[in-house]
Amino acid sequence: MWLKRFAVWLSVTTLCAGMALAGVARATPAKGDEIQIPSLTLMDGQQRPAGYYRGKPVIVQYWASWCPFCGRQNPHLQRLWDTARNTGLEVLTVSVDTDEAEARAYLEDRGYTFPTVMQTPELLHVFGKRRVIPKIFVIAADGRVMEVIPGEMFEEDVLDLIKYAPDQ
Repeated sequence: MWLKRFAVWLSVTTLCAGMALAGVARATPAKGDEIQIPSLTLMDGQQRPAGYYRGKPVIVQYWASWCPFCGRQNPHLQRLWDTARNTGLEVLTVSVDTDEAEARAYLEDRGYTFPTVMQTPELLHVFGKRRVIPKIFVIAADGRVMEVIPGEMFEEDVLDLIKYAPDQ
């Protein structure tokens, strides 16, 4: 009898723990999933309310100041941002650094101007925990994930993301 009660207790405990963790972060969105980017405060202080990116294609890149692969890819992303600025294609980068001052110094030292936010619990809930950086998500204007690209990309591949601009 005690074994049956223990098995029920273990099942309930496992289910509750799983439900609690599900509220913290979900799995990484896959191609075809629909997402909504939450309200954000960019590192330059600009506000992006929830729904800001709805109706606009957006390239979301996760990076860190200590990541050598990000260090090689970010110049390409800056070129994409400079090219895409007036095309209707949005770019948003998310730093997973634990120290915001280090992320700010990294951006400033390299002259990067692409829109950047720090990782937040709300973004973690939408995009899940990063296991690979850099990682790019291409989000269509309707909120559907068009591509998920883990790892470092070649310059021509980053610049080719301009094809998602509505004016192209």
